[in-house]
Amino acid sequence: MKGMSKIVKTIANISFPFIMIYGLYIIMHGHLTPGGGFQGGAVVASGIVLILVAHGSEWMQTKIKEHDLSLYESLGAFCFILLAFLGIAFGGVFFTNFMVNTNLPFGQIPIDGAANLNTGGTIPLMNLAVGLKVIAGLFAIILVMAIATLKKEEST
Repeated sequence: MKGMSKIVKTIANISFPFIMIYGLYIIMHGHLTPGGGFQGGAVVASGIVLILVAHGSEWMQTKIKEHDLSLYESLGAFCFILLAFLGIAFGGVFFTNFMVNTNLPFGQIPIDGAANLNTGGTIPLMNLAVGLKVIAGLFAIILVMAIATLKKEEST
């Protein structure tokens, strides 16, 4: 798939950072608002797909390799499982939210009772791990389909 016009590339480049910030916001605030790792990961992956469509799969292949996406997806799964097992080590139960009500990051309960980013314990970290896995997995699927389409176009 070849890249699109200069206008499409420019609009994609301008909107890309906003899509990324919004997706990361959904990931990090999943314990407070509707959303989380999967939903935010899908938004971020959609932003990356926007860049793929605008610039073309040949250009994207020079920036991101399938091997790297596989590595990031595995890293997300590993971090999620590690946090689950840390629940056994620190809380005695698998998936225990061991960081809540502590002075650790993401574990502090504010004095006024308002929920904020620091109140989730391990949940925001698990959302990050799931988000990383979803971003890498969804984009890998789209990238492989784009590469296959490119090879099919070249062979005809």
